[in-house]
Amino acid sequence: MARAAKLDLRLFQRELAARLASKTAAQVESSRLGLACGGHNWLIRLADAAEVVALPAIASVPLTKPWFTGVANIRGNLYSVVDLARFIGSDPASTLAAAGQNRLVVFGPRAGDLRAGIIVQRVLGLRNVTELAPAAPAESAPQWYGQRWLDASGGAWQEIDLGRLADDPAFLQAGL
Repeated sequence: MARAAKLDLRLFQRELAARLASKTAAQVESSRLGLACGGHNWLIRLADAAEVVALPAIASVPLTKPWFTGVANIRGNLYSVVDLARFIGSDPASTLAAAGQNRLVVFGPRAGDLRAGIIVQRVLGLRNVTELAPAAPAESAPQWYGQRWLDASGGAWQEIDLGRLADDPAFLQAGL
């Protein structure tokens, strides 16, 4: 069953790459990857994510905060793995998606040398910000929050700046 999930993810990534290749630079800049995690909808710039992979085996690390899930080997490189839902303070019982839907969003080059990824519950596909309406920022939003958006049905989407998240002292301090 795990093999089938890998094939589906590869197919998704190939289709996404083909669609992006046919888009103009402006269209790509207005596209965001939609994610569901911790009961919220999130958006990230395509350039912020190096890739999205099925959740790999994760080795736990002792004496770390509950949101630091551990480290994973992705193509011979070790990556720190953070459960985004727990990091933002969501109920731990609600952080697991239906079997096989959790994904690891690996940070792209804007995160510098940080090899890390965040676990999300589902990937919702591409969203175009030109089809969304800007909304007021959330109160006491962390510095890594970007623009907040509303869709046509009134659903809120919070943009995440993975480069800023990678610089956030709270995110970088995983040890107890």
